[in-house]
Amino acid sequence: MIGGALIVLAMVGAPACGRRTAAVPGANDPQARSQALIESGNQAFSAGNYGLAARRYAGAAVIKQDDPGAYYGLGMALSKLGRDEDARAAYARARELTRPR
Repeated sequence: MIGGALIVLAMVGAPACGRRTAAVPGANDPQARSQALIESGNQAFSAGNYGLAARRYAGAAVIKQDDPGAYYGLGMALSKLGRDEDARAAYARARELTRPR
């Protein structure tokens, strides 16, 4: 299942690839960076910009691969984009990450 999620991430693309970004407080903290991308994805999703939301959630999942919130948000955005199979893979990864070990 992890392979499917990585394919989804590759198809969505990472945010800001090849672009420089300004220094952000907590930039060296993966949890803070991931959470900032999820919040940005939530804003884009609320505004109806599902492509941007998917890129933000995918970026969060790349930074912190064990964050179910990133994959759940990615599933929601991909679903809105009509990419149902990819959305199912993202939802499955989120579900997998929330199961007790």
